[in-house]
Amino acid sequence: MNKLSPAVPLNELWSRVCDELRNVVSPDAVERWFLPLRAEALTEGAGKKAPVLTLLASNTIYSFWIEENYLPQLRGVLAQLLGKKTVQVAFKAVTVAPAPPTPATPSHLPSASEALPVQDDFFPATPAPSVAAPAFDLAAPERSPSEASGLNPRNTFDLFVVGPNNQFAANAARAVADAPARSFNPLFIHGRVGLGKTHLMQAIGNRLLKKKGGGQFKVKYVTSEQFTNDFITAIQQGDLSRFRKRYRHVDALLIDDIQFLAGKDRSQEEFFHTFNALFDGSKQIVLTSDAPPSEIANLEKRLSSRFESGLTLEIQTPGIETRLAILRTKVEAMRVALPDEVLVYIAERIKTNIRRLEGALTRVAAYASLHTQSGQTIALPQVEALLKDLLQHESPATVSIDAIQRKVAEIFDIRLADMTSKRRPASIANPRMIAMYLSRRLTASSLAEIGEAFGGRDHGTVLHAQKTIEARMQADPKLNQQIDQLVSRLGA
Repeated sequence: MNKLSPAVPLNELWSRVCDELRNVVSPDAVERWFLPLRAEALTEGAGKKAPVLTLLASNTIYSFWIEENYLPQLRGVLAQLLGKKTVQVAFKAVTVAPAPPTPATPSHLPSASEALPVQDDFFPATPAPSVAAPAFDLAAPERSPSEASGLNPRNTFDLFVVGPNNQFAANAARAVADAPARSFNPLFIHGRVGLGKTHLMQAIGNRLLKKKGGGQFKVKYVTSEQFTNDFITAIQQGDLSRFRKRYRHVDALLIDDIQFLAGKDRSQEEFFHTFNALFDGSKQIVLTSDAPPSEIANLEKRLSSRFESGLTLEIQTPGIETRLAILRTKVEAMRVALPDEVLVYIAERIKTNIRRLEGALTRVAAYASLHTQSGQTIALPQVEALLKDLLQHESPATVSIDAIQRKVAEIFDIRLADMTSKRRPASIANPRMIAMYLSRRLTASSLAEIGEAFGGRDHGTVLHAQKTIEARMQADPKLNQQIDQLVSRLGA
């Protein structure tokens, strides 16, 4: 791959980028997601700041989809073409853009690995005015304090959806951001993958960056892997003093996934002294992990005890209400209209991972924006097909309709045969509706398949049972708790 001269016009740069991307992503993905974009500016900062390429798109779906699926490949191609170590990418939404190439009409719904089709009328047909494309603009870019600190500026408290599963963590994080090194130091947040730990940590950093008082508040966010790599590089180059200045002369140090420091003796030794220097200097320390300090294997006890000396708290799996609130917040940010029943369906079916939840929404929103005609809405069968692979991760293979029927019959002390019988006394009808609801929620079976498993009932009966139980759960906390216990016993 030959490097480009700074004199090359931006349109030629972007054309070359798209050509090179065909070697690392599918040609179809390049046509659908990259060719419709236009390069607006390329700016480069002084010193070691990375260049920033600003891309124009007519819909925020492009930025969501590329950032979710292709950002590493795009940045890698840009870095090679420009001869830079790294290149940042920024997106800007515009209302008018040149029409993209006409795509082939798909004969099927796309799978997770396929790009989504672009409608011919997605962009206005009016051609863009004929303007000479500018050459590279190497003026110093306006990099936000968040980007300079390693933070994602989107990760703020305003965009963090608070629910019962994370309320304590969110309140503690706000307290730290309002009074760093005085409220809880260190703050240690742990929880399963994809529950929002990184977002909450970075929200602290973004809030702290707004603080003034004798100069800009210095915040540094890195993963523990970055910390280790920087330390190894400093040893190789014989420049530990510079490394220590970079990590110890800050007002707040945020380290993500600290569990990956375990087993790395020299890195743990260095972090131990870094921790002490910051703590003794009344600087804020925030750490995240997938487990509490005491459960991180091969972590030195002196580090574990220091991590536990502040506030340690857990982010738990979000409930249905919180998951639905997250989806509605994300849809509003995307500015894409989706039926509420679609959001409810996604929230019900993807329960254990917020990152996967948001990824499912991005996929559905992209399809809805690029594939449905004006005035149409995406239907649930299309959503089920689009999310089939994600739903398989969420629904364990061991949970079957038969297992649900047996467990519900056991809990409510009725015969298994009552699940398929025509008898309708409340003592049988209610458990049967609960079993139908759980079958809909915990398996990938269709309404028709569930109805057949319950004595040949039609899909309308199953749908009525689902809606009835959902309404009762909202009004009856005891039933809600009973359903949660059944889900737990089924291992779902």
